[in-house]
Amino acid sequence: MQRPHRVVVLVLDGALPLDVGIPAEVFHPETGFGYEVSACGVTAGTVPSHGSFGYAVPRGLEALADADTVVVPGYAPAGRPIPGEVGDALRGAEARGARIASICYGAFALADAGLLDGLRATTHWDAAEALAERYPRITVEPNVLFVDEGSILTSAGAAAGLDLCLHIVRRDLGVSAATEIARGLVTAPYRTGGQAQYLPKASSAAHGETLAATREWAMSRLDRQLTIAELAEHAKMSPRTFLRRFADETGSTPLQWILRARVDTARELLESTKLSVDRIADQVGLGTGSNLRLHFRRLLDVSPSEYRATFSGRS
Repeated sequence: MQRPHRVVVLVLDGALPLDVGIPAEVFHPETGFGYEVSACGVTAGTVPSHGSFGYAVPRGLEALADADTVVVPGYAPAGRPIPGEVGDALRGAEARGARIASICYGAFALADAGLLDGLRATTHWDAAEALAERYPRITVEPNVLFVDEGSILTSAGAAAGLDLCLHIVRRDLGVSAATEIARGLVTAPYRTGGQAQYLPKASSAAHGETLAATREWAMSRLDRQLTIAELAEHAKMSPRTFLRRFADETGSTPLQWILRARVDTARELLESTKLSVDRIADQVGLGTGSNLRLHFRRLLDVSPSEYRATFSGRS
């Protein structure tokens, strides 16, 4: 009889409860798909969580020595360096052929162990920039739900760990097994789009004070065609000075910023109204529904109708 595929969840101090629970549910033996899941910590005992309770783990890092798959949940504070023995254990597991996966901020543990060097990876959108800055040898993809690099996999924040674990099941056992587990968890077997659709809408936020009034002025006129000359005139600057100052304050060109503001405003209208896509496109200055769909897909990796189905009615 073939032994079960051993999944070990490495619970580090400050582990996020949802991140720990997801692999425990997906790979639970009761699914009937040949997985065996257990938890370990740096040492056996109680590991404090991010919250007011802890996790009882029966084994320490020695559990990684016979794991087929190691899952590292996110932990807080994000980016905290891992103990040296954790890095050694992760590198040892990977070297002998174990699959290593992270959920959310758990990518920092893999990065700290050197397992992501030269690879693509992701993490929660709010930590993607920090991951890229701290570990420049990693190609960070902030907009996707997960990244599969073969023996190393990473996922975006929180619930994206579910997308990753179901992807692992699909890879191991096929679509029907993943679909059956997803049905039992009352979730979609495959989510449309990536992480970009969950980023907060911050187009009108003041990144600097000098041009804050001009940005607000532009936000109130998104239904019009706005030119650099008009924006510079409102800011009482020459176009050249305006372009330089705008890039300093926002990190983008005025036209890029306005396009993002139009898409963000369209997101709000899709969430809060029943207006047609064509009507919304007209109101936010994108002209036609086709134009809105094009930019929506490019920036958020979903269509307006898919976005509305996910977020309509959300406050």
